[in-house]
Amino acid sequence: MADHDEHGGRPPQHVARLGPRGRVLAPDLARGFMLLFIALVNAQFFLTGSETVTSVADRIVALTQSTLVTARAIPLFSLLFGYGLVQLLRRLDHDGDGAAQARGLLRRRGAWMLIIGFVHGALLLPVDIIGAYGLAVLVLVGLLRARDATLLWCSGAVLAASVALYVTAALTLSPETGGAIAASSLEQQSYVLATVERAAEWVLYTPVTMLTIVLPPLLLGMWAGRRRVLEDPARHYALLVRTAVLGLGTAIVGGLPYALVDARLWTDAPTRGTALLSALHDITGWAGGLGWAALIALVAMAVERHRGRLTRAVEAVGQRSMTCYLTQSLVFVPIFAPYGAGLGESLSVSGAALVGACTWGLTVGLAGMLGRLGYRGPAESLVRR
Repeated sequence: MADHDEHGGRPPQHVARLGPRGRVLAPDLARGFMLLFIALVNAQFFLTGSETVTSVADRIVALTQSTLVTARAIPLFSLLFGYGLVQLLRRLDHDGDGAAQARGLLRRRGAWMLIIGFVHGALLLPVDIIGAYGLAVLVLVGLLRARDATLLWCSGAVLAASVALYVTAALTLSPETGGAIAASSLEQQSYVLATVERAAEWVLYTPVTMLTIVLPPLLLGMWAGRRRVLEDPARHYALLVRTAVLGLGTAIVGGLPYALVDARLWTDAPTRGTALLSALHDITGWAGGLGWAALIALVAMAVERHRGRLTRAVEAVGQRSMTCYLTQSLVFVPIFAPYGAGLGESLSVSGAALVGACTWGLTVGLAGMLGRLGYRGPAESLVRR
């Protein structure tokens, strides 16, 4: 039975809560797999050398990652975050008489996520996403019980505004800037001075990330959470197949031109044209995030009854996504930063991808161990307290 009537009304109040052993595989599997994408993107973000694509391996990695991963990971996580908000609200307000208390708790969680995000951004990674999600919770908590039509209209409006911002930036910013995120803190030789710079960068990047990348898929995730799309993939099989094909197809078609530039396979593209291709690449990343979520839901449906050790370990990563995300930064900074091993200056794209993949593998092992022992992640426990 769908959570909403066909006219977009509010969800019924008799929905049963899921117990700790009744978690559905698809959302956790998607979050766990998505953190591999986050690791690949953030590892490349730390690169500061002038030449990072120099070999055939670098070109293959850059082409693949730019087409399928970069600017697709955060939209995927944003959709899952919005979906999780609805699941959390359902558990908190399953009898229909605790809406005010549930919204209060969500606001407190959002505020603490904003604080944790700032600490993470200042100490380790200025392009932190925890703060962007915490800020989104504070902004959107009032929409958690809005009508479906309101969610979809808000998502469309924010999407249109973001597209306009991307295109305007591509047309008006200097060719040297190109609208790309740059963090001077990455090249700072002093950790103390880098912390000051990262804090300032975080203050700038967090609201921009929330408005231009996080909100459109997050609102769609809230809509999907109401319909239990990931919790009942068999019932929504046709929708998931269409979303996977169209979403990933759009991301590949829209992202491939700039991926060719990024991989140094198209070297004579005009500068202003490259900026527009970059904007198209990022805009179609929203569709890619939706496509990845749908594809992973289909995979989860296939392996639901026969979860192997690897599936359970990736699921455990998804259940401890904040802890695993923070762990990535704890690994990357000592490896890449100038005041650490300084490999950000010398590694190529393929080398950074190897570091990112190995770091994700480390978190898979860590999360799997915590899962077998029955422990939540430290960051998740902190937020709950």
